[in-house]
Amino acid sequence: MKQNMLVELLIFWKNWHFRLLPDLAAKMKFFLPWKSMGAFVTARHQDEEIDMTRMAVQFELEDLNMRPDPEPLLTEMIHEAAYRENTVGLHRFCPAENIPKIDQKVLHSYLRNYYTPDRMVLAGVGIEHEQLVECARKYLLGIEPVWSSGQNKDVDKSIAQYTGGIIKIERDMSDVSLGPTPIPELTHIMIGLESCSFLEEDFIPFAVLNMMMGGGGSFSAGGPGKGMFTRLYLNVLNRHHWMYNATSYHHSYEDTGLLCIHASADPRQVREMVEIITREFILMGGAVGEVELERAKTQLMSMLMMNLESRPVIFEDVGRQVLATNSRKLPHELCALIRNVKSDDIKRVATKMLRGKPAVAALGDLTDLPTYEHIQAALASKDGRLPRMYRLFR
Repeated sequence: MKQNMLVELLIFWKNWHFRLLPDLAAKMKFFLPWKSMGAFVTARHQDEEIDMTRMAVQFELEDLNMRPDPEPLLTEMIHEAAYRENTVGLHRFCPAENIPKIDQKVLHSYLRNYYTPDRMVLAGVGIEHEQLVECARKYLLGIEPVWSSGQNKDVDKSIAQYTGGIIKIERDMSDVSLGPTPIPELTHIMIGLESCSFLEEDFIPFAVLNMMMGGGGSFSAGGPGKGMFTRLYLNVLNRHHWMYNATSYHHSYEDTGLLCIHASADPRQVREMVEIITREFILMGGAVGEVELERAKTQLMSMLMMNLESRPVIFEDVGRQVLATNSRKLPHELCALIRNVKSDDIKRVATKMLRGKPAVAALGDLTDLPTYEHIQAALASKDGRLPRMYRLFR
C-alpha cells in the first residue's frame, strides 16, 4: 500500500515547481485556501467536478481495452497473477462497477487515511533548505484540512505474498489498428518470477540483469543507447523474424519485486514463443560474459546520470527515495554499487529467482498457449524446453 501512495504523492507535489522564492511563497499562499476548501473540489462545483472525473475514469478504462499497446493491461495482469488477491496484486485500475460509487465522502475518507504527514515528503530543488522549511512552517503548519473530520481507519500494512499463477484473457486482437494501416494480429505473453525489494542488496544486481536482458520491438531504428546488443535483441529478435516484441521489465516495491519478459508474436507461433522466453530465463542463471556485463553496467549508469540532468527528475528522485527509504543515495553512490556488481552476483540472483513459481499473463488468441504446468516445468528444466506433446490425430 505504501508504494502505491508513493507515486500519487509525488505526482501531487510534482506540479509545484518554481524558480524564485517569491514564486514559492505565492504557491504556498494558494495552497492555504486550496487545503481548507477540500483539496480538489469547491462547495459550489463539487458535484459537477466529480461527475466529470467519473467520465474521465470511464474513458480511461475504455481506452485501456482499445489501445494497440497492451503493456499497461499486461502489467496489471502479471501482478494479479503473481500476487493473487493481495497487496500489489489488487486492481490498480478502478473497476467499472465502482465508478458510480465515487463521491465526496469516499474521497475524503481516502485522503483522511492516506494523506497524513507521516506518509508525505516535501521536496525542493534549486532552493536553500532553510527557505523551504520557513515557507513550509508559515503556510502548511496549523492548517486543518476539510477531510480531517471523521473517524480514521486502520491503514492496510499487509506484506506482499507472492503466489505465482496465470491470468488469461481471450480477445480478438485483429482489429486494434487506429489508422488505415492494419496492425498484425498478435498474441501477447508476459512471464515473470519474483525478484527482490528495492531495500535489499540484491536490488542493484537485478537492475543490471534487467538491463542486460534489455529488448524492445522488432522495428526499433537502433542507434546508440537503444540496447541493440542486449540478450533479447541478439538471442530473440535478431534470430526469430516472426517475433514482434521481446522486452524485459523489473518492478520493485518495498517488500517484493517482479522481473518479467513481455513477448508478442502471431497466434500460430505462441508455443514456440513461450519456449524461447523460458530458455532465456534459464540462460540468466548460466555464464555471464564480461563484455555484456560491463556494457549493461555502463548503460545503467548512463541512463541514471542522463535522467538526473533534469531538475524535475532530481526533484522526483529526492522525494521517492526519502519517502521509501528515509534517506537518499547520491548518484556517485549508486554508480559505485553498480560498478561492484560481478558476474557471480548475476548468476546467484538469477539462480535464486528461478527456484520460484512463475507468474504468467496471456492476452489474445490463446489456442496454442501451453498449460501453466508445462511453463513451470520448462523453467525448472536445464534447457528451458517445454514438455513434448504427442497427438494421435491431427
